[in-house]
Amino acid sequence: MNEKTSHASGEATVHSSRSAVASNAPVILSNESGSFAWSVLAKRHPALIQQVRDAFPYGRRQHEALDALLEEITDGVVEPLAPAERDHERWAASGQEHFGRSWYDAPFLWAESYFYRRLLGAVGYFGSGPWQGVDPFAPFKKAELGGSAVEEELRALDALANVAAEERATALLHASLWGNRADLGFRVAAGEPESGDTTAPALVADDSGLLWQLLPVGSGSTVAVVADNAGRELIPDLILIDHFLEHRRADRVVLHVKPSPYYVSDAMTADVVDCLRRLIEAPGEAGRIGGRLWKAMGAGHLEIRTHPFFCAPQPYGEMPEDLRGEFESAALTLLKGDLNYRRLVADRWWDATASFADLSSYFPGAVAALRTLKSDVVVGLEESTLDALERSGDAWRTSGTHALIQVRR
Repeated sequence: MNEKTSHASGEATVHSSRSAVASNAPVILSNESGSFAWSVLAKRHPALIQQVRDAFPYGRRQHEALDALLEEITDGVVEPLAPAERDHERWAASGQEHFGRSWYDAPFLWAESYFYRRLLGAVGYFGSGPWQGVDPFAPFKKAELGGSAVEEELRALDALANVAAEERATALLHASLWGNRADLGFRVAAGEPESGDTTAPALVADDSGLLWQLLPVGSGSTVAVVADNAGRELIPDLILIDHFLEHRRADRVVLHVKPSPYYVSDAMTADVVDCLRRLIEAPGEAGRIGGRLWKAMGAGHLEIRTHPFFCAPQPYGEMPEDLRGEFESAALTLLKGDLNYRRLVADRWWDATASFADLSSYFPGAVAALRTLKSDVVVGLEESTLDALERSGDAWRTSGTHALIQVRR
């Protein structure tokens, strides 16, 4: 078993001494052929370049840049951003050990994040030309949001309208949790997840009781929700937020989203607006929820915020002071999705029974992770649960067929 303690790295990074980054648990790399991390770099990223290319009538400059990026990630080495790029210094600092080396030898978390930054650069998102600010993933998000699956899920809300508050709360929490299956980046290579072996639990850890204890009715507290994906996942997140407000589990919710496109389907402010409009336009309970959320934003009970750190390759242990203050003032910070989980506990080969509370102890204030498993890192499992999962023979860590709710008060 891996060592479960952590110590300060000694590096001059914000609050790194309180993070779980320094450890003898190896950092997850992508250089093992056939591994999940390898498949993302070798298969998912090239496929995504082609999808983005096909989704827009880009000009010759964008096509040439996409060709160069494809060649680099398949046969070349990691190249730095041009000095003129606005965030050159930030990426130069984090990537100084990786430039000039194979993409597969960089930490998986860093390589994934840098790929998306380079992809945005290739299509001119950060440039001064006509493609500035055009989300290259918008067509995928909009297609999903307008699909029949979303319509069916919104209709299902009518059946929940009159059930007991506790039953409704559980249903909405689980809808927010499993909504992460809709992650478009996951489906690029893997397709829709299927059910695994029924002898292994689908919910591998469940601290939902503690989550609700931290949000007592009438507490007047602020809850921070760090979103993950847009579309089919963000809608149940917004519905859960409505439940927090409507049932007085929170007086105010701050929804944190990405400042720019990231990981194919990650949510930005525009995606929140699209989801709110989708709710408002729906009949029945969904429309009523959308109307309440729209009014809540106007009244200050629901606020959208963003921060550059949400598109950074560092773990949350290195978050800047202003973001730390945001989370510290909340009664609970709810982190959605796989990427936020990797950044919370650090993307390392932890023993799966390592303590979630210990590895998240640096985080300011109470924190909850809602995540379907779609990458290798996982902690906080009971030994019996881990044994059952390993016996199942499934790729339970990466298939999206298992999930967890973990809370540290």
